[in-house]
Amino acid sequence: MSRIQAAFSKGKAFIPFLTCGDPDLETTAAIVRAMAEAGADVIELGIPFSDPTAEGPVIQAADLRALSGGITTDQIFDLVRDLRRDVTVPLVFMTYANVVFSYGTDRFVSTASEVGIDGLILPDVPFEEKEEFAAPCRAHGLDFISLIAPTSEDRVAMIAREAEGFVYCVSSLGVTGTRSQITTDIGHMVRLVKDANPHIPCAVGFGISTPAQAAEMAALSDGAIVGSAIVKLAAQYGRDAARPIKEYVAEMKAAVGKA
Repeated sequence: MSRIQAAFSKGKAFIPFLTCGDPDLETTAAIVRAMAEAGADVIELGIPFSDPTAEGPVIQAADLRALSGGITTDQIFDLVRDLRRDVTVPLVFMTYANVVFSYGTDRFVSTASEVGIDGLILPDVPFEEKEEFAAPCRAHGLDFISLIAPTSEDRVAMIAREAEGFVYCVSSLGVTGTRSQITTDIGHMVRLVKDANPHIPCAVGFGISTPAQAAEMAALSDGAIVGSAIVKLAAQYGRDAARPIKEYVAEMKAAVGKA
């Protein structure tokens, strides 16, 4: 069992996401530590990309701010190296294939492993093309995390059988961002995964922003993922964002725990 799968063995998981380098790396480090202290089970670290096709306006704007500030992949590796002095929760990179490819896939994955990253999510890599990234991840001990969407129905079993870490269930069509309600039949998606691979955890992301939504999604799955709502707080509070984000994560973790 990988460290990521083990994080789901303690009950329903809460997985926050933030964009590295927005507003700066020192604040990112403070936010990650605050989220870990607040009970986050796995933390997704977004490596900014100039054309983040899966992201809505909130995360797109954060990526642009970080890149405008000169953030590089090497700086983010150094950030993780520093975090690993005291942060023990599993850390996952979420970025785009071009970021990994341009760095050199094997070099990227081996460095990620060396600094203490546990998994990799590339939302723009279709299942049929994943082996280019999944094979080096396996070689270096990272979980290559697969996504399924409401349109994936015919392919869910195939994706689930080869899944590592957890399956990222995309709750809504379209891009990331908070939504007033989630209408997808999440329970059905999760059942398709579990029928194919009973041992793989499923966490639901895209659109979750309130404790009620997080509890509802966690009741139907193994955990909830929240990104845009946290990135909004980082944009709102800037260098003072660690405290409000810590309070938000604690509230969301409590809601998920009751599911």
